[in-house]
Amino acid sequence: MKRPVDWVDPLIDTANRRFFFFSSACRPFGMVNLSPDTVADGAWQAGYRYPEEHVRWFSHVHAWQLSCLPVLPTTGPTKAHLGSDEYRSRFSHDAETVRPGYHALFLEDYGIRAELTATDRVGFHRYTFPESDDARILFDLGAEVGPSQMSDAHLEQVSPTELAGFVENDATRRRPKPTRIFFAIHLDKPILSFEGWKDGQLLGEIDEISGPACGALVRFATARDEIVHMKVAISYCSVDQARLNLQTELPHWDFDRVREEADQTWNEWLSRIEVEGGTDAQKTKFYTDLYHALLGRRRVSDVDGKYSDMTGTEQVIRQIPLGDDGKPLYEHHNSDALWGAEWTIGVLWPLICPEIVTNFANTFLDYYDNGGLIPRGPSGGNYTFVMTAPTSTPFLVAAYQKGIHTFDIDKAYEGMVRNHRPGGLMSKAGYEHHTCAGGGVEYYIERGYVPLGIQAEAFHTSGAAQTLEYAYCDWCLAQLAAALGKKADCARFTARARNYRSLYDSETGFMRPRNMDGAFVDPFDPLSRDGWVEGNAYHYNWHVPHDVQGLIDLMGGRKSFVNRLDEQFQKAEEHDFVEDQHQGFLDYGNQPSTYIAHLFNYAGAPWLTQKWVRRIVEKSKSGTTPYDGYRGDEDQGLMGALNVLMSIGLFSIKGGCDRKPYYEITSPIFDRVTIHLNRQFYDAAEGCPEDGADAFVIETENNAPENAYIQSATLDGQSLEKPWFFHGDLSRGGILKIVLGSEPNLAWGSRPKDAPPSLTQS
Repeated sequence: MKRPVDWVDPLIDTANRRFFFFSSACRPFGMVNLSPDTVADGAWQAGYRYPEEHVRWFSHVHAWQLSCLPVLPTTGPTKAHLGSDEYRSRFSHDAETVRPGYHALFLEDYGIRAELTATDRVGFHRYTFPESDDARILFDLGAEVGPSQMSDAHLEQVSPTELAGFVENDATRRRPKPTRIFFAIHLDKPILSFEGWKDGQLLGEIDEISGPACGALVRFATARDEIVHMKVAISYCSVDQARLNLQTELPHWDFDRVREEADQTWNEWLSRIEVEGGTDAQKTKFYTDLYHALLGRRRVSDVDGKYSDMTGTEQVIRQIPLGDDGKPLYEHHNSDALWGAEWTIGVLWPLICPEIVTNFANTFLDYYDNGGLIPRGPSGGNYTFVMTAPTSTPFLVAAYQKGIHTFDIDKAYEGMVRNHRPGGLMSKAGYEHHTCAGGGVEYYIERGYVPLGIQAEAFHTSGAAQTLEYAYCDWCLAQLAAALGKKADCARFTARARNYRSLYDSETGFMRPRNMDGAFVDPFDPLSRDGWVEGNAYHYNWHVPHDVQGLIDLMGGRKSFVNRLDEQFQKAEEHDFVEDQHQGFLDYGNQPSTYIAHLFNYAGAPWLTQKWVRRIVEKSKSGTTPYDGYRGDEDQGLMGALNVLMSIGLFSIKGGCDRKPYYEITSPIFDRVTIHLNRQFYDAAEGCPEDGADAFVIETENNAPENAYIQSATLDGQSLEKPWFFHGDLSRGGILKIVLGSEPNLAWGSRPKDAPPSLTQS
C-alpha cells in the first residue's frame, strides 16, 4: 500500500518553473536543499529544468535570492577552469530516481553514479566512480547559481579528508546586502591533491583559495565501482557552526540510513493530511502540492539556535532562547513574500504544522527587536521589502486567533501597529530599502487611498492595489485589537478598513486607480496593469475580502454581484483561468486571483463556488507531467497550498483573522480527508476542550467527477445549512459529512443569513 510520500512526484512541472521550485535531497523546510542544476544563472530560468540534457552541478541551497556551493564529481582531464558549459555532463531521465529526500542519476560523460540525500543542515553525497587515476570533485565557488552572483569565496584544506570555507552571495536588487554561507566538507577518502583555478586559469596544487571567480578540486585515484562519500554542512554564521551542524545531525557515514530517515520524515509530515478515494493522478498531484507547501521556506538558524542578523551595518551573530532541554525554542526561516499567503499557506500551515507558524512568528519578532520592523520577506538575515503591504499582519493575526500563542503577542501587536504607520511597511513599496515614500501611507490615511504618481526608488508603486491591500490588513489588525481589548485602535483601524470605498467608481462599476489630483485615471482600461500589482482591475475589483457584503452593496446587490462574477469566470474559462503576464479576466496562476471563486459563498450562490473551484482544479491544477501542474508561479508553496485547500474543500477568504475564525466549504475531490491535529496548539483555541479529538474528518457521499454540487451537509451529526463553520469546530476534532450530486441545490447555503460574516452586515 502506498504511503503519502510514495505519491509525491517532485518532477511535476519542472520544465517551466523558477530556480527555487525544485528540490529533491532535503527535509521539510530544510536549510540544505541539495539537487542538480541543469541551467546555471537566473532567478526564473535556472535550476533543475526537465528538458535539459546536461547536469552542470549539484548545489546545496535553492532559496529565494540565495544559492550555495555547486559541486560535481568528474573523471579524466579537468575542464573545471573553463566553466560549466565545458565540464557539465550528459544524463538521462531513464537512469534517474527522484523522491522526497533523495536524488540519483548517472553522469554519462564521467561514468559516475551520483546519489544525494540530506539532513536538515547537511547534504550527503554518494558517488560510485569508475576506475580512474583522475577522479575529482569540483567546487565551482565563483559560479553564478540561480539568482546570485558570488562576490567572494574561500576554500581551504584542513586535513586529508576535510575542507572548509564560504561563498558570498552578492547583493541583489531584492536582497540589498551580501550574504555569506559557510560550509564544512568531510570526505571518507583521503585527498591525493587539492588544486585550484582563478579567472579561468589553473593554479595547480594549493592550500587555500579566495576571491571571486575562483574554484577548487580534490583528486583521488579510484578502483572500479569505488564509492566515495562526502558530507557538506552549512551555516549562515561560521565554519565552526557548520561543523557543529554536521557533528550534531550526521556524525556517521551510513548513507542508506540517512536516505531512509529522510523518507520517513517526509512521510510523517505528509501524513498530517490523509486522503482516500480519488484517482491515482489526483493523489499524486495532491501529495505533490502538499510537498511543495512544506518545502520552500528554509531554516537559517543552526542546531544550537545561533543565527545571522544582517539588519544593521554589520553582521551580528545572535542566539535564539533555549528551553529547559537546552534546545532552541524555535527556528529562523528565510521567506519570499507572504503576499497572498492569507489564502494559501496562512490557512494551511496552522492546520497541519503550527510549529512552523511558531517559527515564523518568532523570526519576525526577532527581526523587530534587531532591526526595528517586522519584515514581509526576510532573506539571509536581510530585510528585502518584497512586494507590497504589511503581509506579515494577517499571518500573525490569524496565528493568534487560531490559538497559536507561542509568541509574544504584545510585542507582535506593537510591531504591526508600527508597520501600519508612516515609517513602517505601509511606507515602503516593493524593494524600497533606503526610503519610506513609495508606500504612500500618508496619502492613504489622509485621503483614504494611495494615488498614482508617487516618486520612489521602488517597485510596485501601484496605488490602487496598495489601497485595497492596506484596507484588508487594517481590518486584520482591528480584529486583533478587539481580541486584546484595545477599543480605540480597533475603531481606528476598522475605519481605515473601509478605505476601499474610495476607489469604487459607480460609473464603470470597477475599482479604479486615482491620480495625485484625486481624479480617477482617464482613460480607464480594466485590463490594464497600471495601478495594480501583477494584475488588473478585473482581478482586483473583488479585493475586499474583509467586507464582501459591503462590496455586494456597492455593486447593486446579490443578483448583480453574482451575475457579474459568474460572467467573468465564463470568460476566464476560455483560457483555463490562467493568463500570461497577469492579463485577462482571471489568473489563477498568481496570487491576486486565488480567492475569487469562493466569493459566491457570500452572495447566496455557493453552488457556483462549488462549480468553479472544481473547474479550476480540473483545468489548470491537475497536471502530473514535467510539463504541467501549476500553470503559474508556485511561489514557495503558495500555489501548492492553494491546490491542497481547493482539493479538500476548505478555504478562508478573510485569512482566518476574524475574532472567531471560520472556514468556507466547497466540494472535496476525495471520498475522505483526515486532518491530524496537534493538540499542543489547538487546545489553546477559543472554545476547544482539552479532551478534543486528534483529527478532523471530511467525508463525502456520491463523490464523482460529475458530482460537484453539495446537496446537504452535517457537522458532528448536526445539520449544517451554511457554507462555512468556525475554526473552533475543526480544532476540537469531529466529522464534516457532505452529500454531493450532479445538479446544484439552489436552496443550500443561499439565504442571506447563511452568508459568512462581513464587516458590513447584510
